[in-house]
Amino acid sequence: MTITWDDFEKIDIRVGTIAEVTDFPKAKKPSYQIKIDFGTVGLKHSSAQITDLYTKEELVGKQVVAIVNFPPKQIANFFSECLILGVYTDQKEVVLLQPERKVENGWKIG
Repeated sequence: MTITWDDFEKIDIRVGTIAEVTDFPKAKKPSYQIKIDFGTVGLKHSSAQITDLYTKEELVGKQVVAIVNFPPKQIANFFSECLILGVYTDQKEVVLLQPERKVENGWKIG
């Protein structure tokens, strides 16, 4: 399926820095609850199934790429406000997408 340029422009993809990570024991699959600083866009929460390749400690301070204009999605007792982007490996692990150098939080991907 192809999309139009107008379709792509509707997706708000930004860079943010992970500020806080906690375990998410109520999730069906092993996950973290993550708080991300998107600068002028604000702080947003996300749930991510990235426990296979990342520890909580190594995630704090890491810049990530995320879609920030999805409506909140309830997962158990938690509301996820953005979708962190990553690449699935053959083993279904997620490798996070990151800018190749540090940039300002909230800068838009385009």
